[in-house]
Amino acid sequence: MAASWCSHVAGLTRLLGRRLRVSHRPAPSPVARSRALLPSHGCFRVEPLSGTAGVPSAAWTRALHTSGVRAGLEEFFDDPKRWGEETVKSGSSWGIRLLRGKSSEDLHKLWYVLLKEYNMLLTLEQEAKRQSVPMPSPERIKKVKHSMDRVDGVVREREKALRLLQTGQELPRPGEWRKNVFGFTTWYNFKEHPIPWFMNRRYKRRRFYTPCFVKPYIRLRIEKHLREKRRKRLRDTRLQKRLLERFPRYAEREAAAKEVAESGRQ
Repeated sequence: MAASWCSHVAGLTRLLGRRLRVSHRPAPSPVARSRALLPSHGCFRVEPLSGTAGVPSAAWTRALHTSGVRAGLEEFFDDPKRWGEETVKSGSSWGIRLLRGKSSEDLHKLWYVLLKEYNMLLTLEQEAKRQSVPMPSPERIKKVKHSMDRVDGVVREREKALRLLQTGQELPRPGEWRKNVFGFTTWYNFKEHPIPWFMNRRYKRRRFYTPCFVKPYIRLRIEKHLREKRRKRLRDTRLQKRLLERFPRYAEREAAAKEVAESGRQ
C-alpha cells in the first residue's frame, strides 16, 4: 500500500515537471529600470545621461553642492574644542589693499564665509549672555564686521568705476542738490515720468526754492546751531578738567600721549 502511494506521488511529480517549465529571467539593470520609468514624448523617448550602471554620471553631480550631513546647526556654533576657553586666537581683519587684488568671484565667496562666521559669533555672544558668562575674544565680531564692510566697499568701488565707464554717472540713480521751502539743502533723486515735467501737475506743486521771508529764520537757525556747538565744547572741556583734578595719573598719561603725538608730527 505504501509502495503504491509513493509510486503514484512520483508519477504526479514527473507529470507536473513536464507540464510546468520554469524559465529563469535575469533581473533588469538599474539603467534599464530608469529608462523604463522615463516617460516617452510622442515619436521620441527621453534617455538618461550616459554613465555606469547604478552610478550617477559626473554631469549629474558636478553642479550639485550640499553641506555635510553632520554639519547642520553645528555650523552656527563655535568649534567644540574651544568651548570653555577664555581667549581664542584670531588673525587680523582683511585689509582694503589685499581685497582690491582679488577677483569678483573670490570676493563673493569671501563674503559668504565672513557672513557665516559673523552669524556664528552672534550666536555665541547671545548664548554667553543667556548663561551670564563672558564671551571668549569678543573682538572677533568687530574684525569680521570690518572685513565685511571693506569687502562691500571694494565691490561698490568696482560698480562705481564700471558705471562711470559705461554711463559717465557716478551714482546708480542720478540727482542733484536742491533747497526746500524751509531753507534746507537736500539731495533729490531724479524719477522717471510718462509725461514732461512742465505738464506734470504733481511735480509743479513741489517747491524747490526758498522764499525771501524764510531767510531771516535761516540765519537764526545757524546761530542756534553754533551756540549749541560752543556749549558742548565748553561742557566737554570742564569735564576734562574735573577728571584731571580727580585722577592725576590720568593727567600724566594724557601729557605723555600729547608729547608722543607732537614728536610724531615733527
